[in-house]
Amino acid sequence: MKNLFYLLTVLLILVSCDMKESNHECASCAKSAEAKTTFENNSKTMQLLFEGYANESVDYSKFADDVVFRGTLLGSADSLGLDEIKGIHKEFFAKYDVKHMAPFKYLQGVNAETGKADGSVRMYYAMQVTNTANAKSVIVPIYESFDFNDEGKAFFVQWYCDWTASLASIE
Repeated sequence: MKNLFYLLTVLLILVSCDMKESNHECASCAKSAEAKTTFENNSKTMQLLFEGYANESVDYSKFADDVVFRGTLLGSADSLGLDEIKGIHKEFFAKYDVKHMAPFKYLQGVNAETGKADGSVRMYYAMQVTNTANAKSVIVPIYESFDFNDEGKAFFVQWYCDWTASLASIE
């Protein structure tokens, strides 16, 4: 019985080692690898966008022409287009400075219908907002997600935070 146990253990180790060295390429694994590469590229785009936002010079070409923004700003429309966001940014940049509190840690998103990883990017972060007129600041915790099209442009952006109360606190 003892010898049978040792034999099974050795076989299990050999089989598991052999599986680790396998170079199989099934459709599911290829799709997963493609999603990971797309996610990494889209994360780089997000990094550029967030750096641009902090420097008040957003590269709006990284957004699709028909991008939809959905946020949590009290009194704003359910969804906003790129021109509306540009106007909001212009007003915001005229009054506030921002500083990101830590390096970004991007999270790979999933397709809402399939539950499988796709090229979308999610993140939680904290941003310090300073009113330039009175030097009052607030740190705003934010959750944000970006969905990208095949050209690598964001076509759906949503964020969750309490902008209304946060900005009111530094007036």
